[in-house]
Amino acid sequence: MSGLTKSIQTATHKVDILRGIDFDIERGEFVAIMGPSGSGKSTLLGLLAGLDNPTTGKIILDGEDITGLSEDQMAQLRGRKIGFVFQSYHLLPTLTAEENVLLPFELTGGNGNGRARARELLESVGLIERRDHYPVQLSGGEQQRVALARAFMVRPPILLADEPTGNLDSHNGQHILELLISLNQREGTTLVLVTHDPALSARASRRIVLRDGLVVSE
Repeated sequence: MSGLTKSIQTATHKVDILRGIDFDIERGEFVAIMGPSGSGKSTLLGLLAGLDNPTTGKIILDGEDITGLSEDQMAQLRGRKIGFVFQSYHLLPTLTAEENVLLPFELTGGNGNGRARARELLESVGLIERRDHYPVQLSGGEQQRVALARAFMVRPPILLADEPTGNLDSHNGQHILELLISLNQREGTTLVLVTHDPALSARASRRIVLRDGLVVSE
């Protein structure tokens, strides 16, 4: 990330959310992005995922400037390289838990037995018995675990997560933390997580703290 800014224009004035972000994340790192509410953490994560464009600056991923890609190109890149866990889950209400987890595999035309992989992931997050349930039939914590399983589905080289343990009790939060660390260590997945959870951030290899749209410590 180089010179990254993000501003929005309201009816009366301009709001500067990010005010010049510069840092590098190495392949295989586990980075926790922290800071008070309103510091720009979730905005930064959305920019890294290509879900929004910065006002100025560049994001270079594997040598490619992703800020110059079209929406279709960015969608293809996400399918190959980036898993994302949203704070608000974003499960499709008309699909079962298993079908939601399977979706990235089908969208990317994956090879092999996708359904077996989906069930393996649901078992790993403790939801194999709920695989035929729809999101409305699941608690918030269960939906978060389905969303996490979905993000793992295509073994992304990079996983971005916005408060992945924020809606979980301590037992399930610890379980998800161990899954994330296992993914990082076993498969070399680069983890970039926005979190307020001290237990999660303590396990990260590096913490980046934002305040008022700026990096105040790395």
